[in-house]
Amino acid sequence: MKFTVLTAIVANAKEEETIEIAKKAGAGSVTILNGKTIGLKEKKIFFGLTLEENVSVLLFILPQRLSMNVFKAIRKKLDLCNKENSNGLLFTFPLTHISGMETEEIDLFEKELLDVL
Repeated sequence: MKFTVLTAIVANAKEEETIEIAKKAGAGSVTILNGKTIGLKEKKIFFGLTLEENVSVLLFILPQRLSMNVFKAIRKKLDLCNKENSNGLLFTFPLTHISGMETEEIDLFEKELLDVL
């Protein structure tokens, strides 16, 4: 089975919503990293402090066949195609080697894929 990493970078306030959307679309577990955004535009300064937006980086390891369903669900529900209101960043990349994934999760993915087919 081939796997893909779906990465969603969203504001902390959208973290739970994004995870729920992904789970409803078939995703299993997620790894959550915390980060800060540094964009091209100058950050706002308030009383000498630079205001940076804290973000959550959500990493989903998905079967390749399932990854596009999850991708589309997140993109649509968070309105990520809206150029005027950036609600995050979403991208995928293929995994060539993987170790340590729970066999229970792999079995679940295989069952869900068989149900779809």
